Amino acid sequence: MSDSIETRNPATGEPLAPVEASTSAQLTAAVAAASEAQPGWWSLGFDGRAELLRRFAARVRDDSEAAESLARAISTEMGKPLKNARAEVANVHKRTETFIARARGACEDERGSEGGIEVTTQWRPLGVVAVIAPWNFPVSTPNNLVMSALLTGNAVVLKPSELTPRSGALYHELLASVLPPGLFGLVQGGGGVGRALVASEIDMVAFTGSIATGQAIMREAASAMKRLVLELGGKDPMIVLPGADVEAAARFAVQNSIGNSGQVCVATERVFVHRAIEDAFIARVRELVSEFQLGDPLDDGTDIGPMASEGQREIVLAQLADARARGAEFVVEGEVRNPGYWLGPSVVRGVADDMRLASEETFGPVVAISTYDEVGEALRRANATKYGLGASVWGPADATTQGVAEGLEAGMIGINRGPSAAAGAPWVGWKMSGFGYTRSTAGMRNFMLPRTHARNL
Repeated sequence: MSDSIETRNPATGEPLAPVEASTSAQLTAAVAAASEAQPGWWSLGFDGRAELLRRFAARVRDDSEAAESLARAISTEMGKPLKNARAEVANVHKRTETFIARARGACEDERGSEGGIEVTTQWRPLGVVAVIAPWNFPVSTPNNLVMSALLTGNAVVLKPSELTPRSGALYHELLASVLPPGLFGLVQGGGGVGRALVASEIDMVAFTGSIATGQAIMREAASAMKRLVLELGGKDPMIVLPGADVEAAARFAVQNSIGNSGQVCVATERVFVHRAIEDAFIARVRELVSEFQLGDPLDDGTDIGPMASEGQREIVLAQLADARARGAEFVVEGEVRNPGYWLGPSVVRGVADDMRLASEETFGPVVAISTYDEVGEALRRANATKYGLGASVWGPADATTQGVAEGLEAGMIGINRGPSAAAGAPWVGWKMSGFGYTRSTAGMRNFMLPRTHARNL
């Protein structure tokens, strides 16, 4: 199972220094060490666990050299503009603090009585949680899962994406330095290492990635009934109603479609605009897109860097070619640059529901616009997908806008804004976008099991 992980700088296409993949023995040892450390971690109590994790959050905030090294690793490995990578690292501090504030309630026992019986419901950790991380937010996304697991008393073994192994290793080093030995393990590698980790003596898998990989994890986990939390992508719709604030809607459509080169789980991938405002909306989108600077991710003036990999760029280019062949109009055509994996933002109008751009997850810098005549039509088309992560509706503060929001089939809905990412609310996908959910007090209980004690009064 051991091999070097070969990655390339997406800005140049040049190879980065190889990272050693974990051997079978190293993986087994990491899981065993986490399992051995977990009971002591639970016995610290919530306040003891929170205190150590606050030390980590403070170091991310205060150790500028460590934070900058982590941000630069993110930019170099996956092409994210440095200013956005720095924001991602800062998010780790903020989120850790808010998770601590929310987690106490998840760990507290609950008591009630009925019919002369008093019942105490205890919430207990599962044991060892495998966190399998994505490459698009290689630090903040795993941190959300790791904090949920650790605060609720579990041990963790982290496997970063094979595209971003250095970012994962630096994050692991920062957090492990404040934790008991063995509690927070790290394994490196591709799909083979991921499969071995899922099959190992862990108790739960928390994964962010594709539907196909999520299904494979479910099949393997079923044999031992391992618990799961899976976030499996999206095809988020945005419905722009007559009477909407065109400026605000256009700004959101552009930012949420092309930010991070469109490589965001809750990116807006389908924009449905009422015919009465279509021309004004598209004209403003075109102007806004022209303001985004494609350039070196380590340059502070860059808004959009390269895509993370050649393979991901090819997926987006294939969808754009299909849309062109089926008659879509390119308002803006994204520039392709080589070497590296550069793809500038595209704006496409006349996107039909049978185009790949409308039905498959794009994960690229594209504003894909369709026109509708009746609100019911827009809602039907928005829901005609296997995905159901996020969605948004833009319109007047009236019953029609609220009704559209109620009718959208997604776990997170935004009304004149994007879907909420607040730590107090669940991060949840409907349909094939998710299994289980995270964040919020209720989300953290996905990392625990209830046990009841009953006695006669």
